[in-house]
Amino acid sequence: MSITEHSWISAFLEAQAAELGAARNTLLAYGRDLKDFQAWLAARHTAFEEVDQPTVEAYLISCDAEGLSRATRARRLSAIKQLYRFAFEEGWRTDNPALQITGPGRDKKLPKTLSEAEVDALLQAARTVGRKPADKARNTCLMELLYATGMRVTELVSLPVSATRGDPRMLLILGKGGKERMVPLSPPAREALSHWLKIRDADQEERKKLCGATSKFLFPSRGAAGHLTRHMFYLLIKEMAVAAGISPEKVTPHTLRHAFATHLLANGADLRSIQTLLGHADVATTEIYTHVLEARLSELVMTHHPLAKDGGEKDA
Repeated sequence: MSITEHSWISAFLEAQAAELGAARNTLLAYGRDLKDFQAWLAARHTAFEEVDQPTVEAYLISCDAEGLSRATRARRLSAIKQLYRFAFEEGWRTDNPALQITGPGRDKKLPKTLSEAEVDALLQAARTVGRKPADKARNTCLMELLYATGMRVTELVSLPVSATRGDPRMLLILGKGGKERMVPLSPPAREALSHWLKIRDADQEERKKLCGATSKFLFPSRGAAGHLTRHMFYLLIKEMAVAAGISPEKVTPHTLRHAFATHLLANGADLRSIQTLLGHADVATTEIYTHVLEARLSELVMTHHPLAKDGGEKDA
């Protein structure tokens, strides 16, 4: 049975979406990685069905020679492994040529985070950024919710307004792979949410009179997605960083997620609770924050301890 190269990728992506509920961004990443592999094979007059283990290894060596990061190479190998696992299950292959290949692993980089003072400055800056009072209310709500819950940026901007009705103490979040989790709201987040909802609902009522339709999202937009985009929020948070007197390079939506977890851990929360709040499938992913905390404590001691400053022991 001869399957076209395009069919391999499209069928695999459809199965990931239907059976595993893979997120759109995940599917896009798989698609990009597999199309790159396909192009590399085509340049060598090879098809997916002809690939063997040395071919996959040669491709990974090629990726390394291009200067691609370990994380990118690991992700591409993962996509290839999953493609051939799917092909095996479909009967297109009798083996998985990538199965025995060990990935390059990921760079052991600690996630960037922010101090509590920097987060406070960002939250205050959100109240000043925007041309209109409605913009400022929305931006305040975005930042308060992000820091209070540790949501991923996609989860935040696509949050349905129905999840926020009734002055909730908890929010139901739809995370990666369609998994749901509950996250508590802090009093400042609830206050910012309540204020924004009044403005949002009044605006939606006006729109309903004009065009007969309203948005299902907490942060509506006239764009194709129907809600504020990740890119737009990325630009907004950079603007807030400037207003707060913080280098924009230090601040992204994901930095606030890291700050949420690190600050919880520093104030006594246990890893399992933080894992649940972040929606991590494996606690090993959450453990990175213990290293972040250790690094910050070490920096604190080296900066402020008198012996560290003097470079040696003081006389008794």
